[in-house]
Amino acid sequence: MSNYLISIPKTDTPQGEIIHDPKSKLKVKVVDLLKSRFIPSRGEKRFFVTTDGETLAFETKGYKKHRELLILHMIAWYCLYLGLIEAQIHSNWPLAV
Repeated sequence: MSNYLISIPKTDTPQGEIIHDPKSKLKVKVVDLLKSRFIPSRGEKRFFVTTDGETLAFETKGYKKHRELLILHMIAWYCLYLGLIEAQIHSNWPLAV
């Protein structure tokens, strides 16, 4: 399994962490939807994760035709890092949370 890097902001703002893939230079921004408002950026790929009482949004930064499988792998890795074993990844905004 690949290892990724996580950058954590120094401020206490709810804008989340960023997952970095050192090989492809792809970055995926993490937003906790219970603590922060999510405004999608044009031209970026986004996915959503739901689990017991948590909803997270993941959005690429600097998307340049990277494989979606790489993005999903980064998200799954991050969920395991957080201990969210039963997380479900959605390609669209989950209506029933």
